[in-house]
Amino acid sequence: MKEPMDLPGLRRLIEVCQRLKLELETLPPAREPLKAGSLLEGLPFDPVLASVYARVGRARFATNLGGVGWVLDRSDDEVHGMEEETRRWGEMWWEEFGEPMIVFGGNIYTYATVPSLADERGWQPVVEVNTYEGDLLVMPVASNVDRFFDSYSRYLEALVADPRYLETGEKELYFPWDATEILARDERLVELMRAGRFDALMKNGDDSTRRWVAKVMGSPA
Repeated sequence: MKEPMDLPGLRRLIEVCQRLKLELETLPPAREPLKAGSLLEGLPFDPVLASVYARVGRARFATNLGGVGWVLDRSDDEVHGMEEETRRWGEMWWEEFGEPMIVFGGNIYTYATVPSLADERGWQPVVEVNTYEGDLLVMPVASNVDRFFDSYSRYLEALVADPRYLETGEKELYFPWDATEILARDERLVELMRAGRFDALMKNGDDSTRRWVAKVMGSPA
């Protein structure tokens, strides 16, 4: 049996949650988790996400921080939440976005991979999707799922080190809006953004979104 790929981003996120005493909860994986390339709602399942689900069936990261916490949708022998959520999203939102996506987690907002933007290895970039504030807003956040975990772990470190958080416990930094410098380290993500690969998905973005994109790309707003 082929071993799942190394996931340094996931490993780092777990370490950061443990070190900072942030909530961390995992459930064991399914006996036969979804395999890379297998079809989910007609979409090829992301190889990186397949390796994640080969390790855990569900995970909660920093959810004691309220709205900034994050949950990996459950997919194991008892509950097929990730599959069901992707199916629900297909019915509700794919036509609106004009692009099918595989939903795999979130909290207030939803996180999904975009199969049509996969690289030569089949690794799919990650977007954050906001359907709660009127316009459907999509923001690219990582070149692949494990890079998302890495960036999110670095955001958590920045959040808990922020003087305002240390003084009052109030969360003044939010992902991805206040993580532009972290996201800019993801060279493949920046390359995709500069090439306009996310432009169709981001059609509902306003001036603040465009300024955010410019900051991630390191160009004048």
